Amino acid sequence: MIVVSIIYGLFNGNVKQITEGVIASSVQTVEMCITFIGVWALWLGLMEIVKKSGLIQVLSSMMYPIIKRLFPEVPKDHPALGSIALNFSANMLGLGNAATPFGLKAMKELQELNKDKEVATDAMCMFLVVNTSSIQLIPTTVIALRASLGSMEPTSIIISSLIATTISTIIGVIVALTLRRRSDKRERNKAYA
Repeated sequence: MIVVSIIYGLFNGNVKQITEGVIASSVQTVEMCITFIGVWALWLGLMEIVKKSGLIQVLSSMMYPIIKRLFPEVPKDHPALGSIALNFSANMLGLGNAATPFGLKAMKELQELNKDKEVATDAMCMFLVVNTSSIQLIPTTVIALRASLGSMEPTSIIISSLIATTISTIIGVIVALTLRRRSDKRERNKAYA
């Protein structure tokens, strides 16, 4: 698309506009990256403080009633629950990139509980659903992006984002639970047959 645009501009004698557009886009990209670096550094620093201060255990305990229902097959004190709690927390704060390492760690720890290493467990599927749809209390990345592009109200996205992500998460969890129950029922029928 970019190449086609450049070729089209060259054939139409718009070299000056192409040059100005490339330079303006480059400057805008660097400004956006610097804005993101600041926001991510802030939240990653806060998350590291939360992790090292032991607040993650408190956070895990607070989220445990929800996590227990979503991941009944994960033992109570398994480290996967802490990683899942961290991942959910980072996602709720809109820190998609900060949530990724916690998500990978959680998935690795869930894989350790997996008896059949070739097939994802129900817990892994549920984690993927909640992680992907994740409720966004503070869509930090979108706010930073809107602020870097000069939005007058970069935080006006919070309510609509919260509503949309809550609905998507609820629907995702309902579908995952329904599929889990069907799978369990099928396994029970096979066992009785």
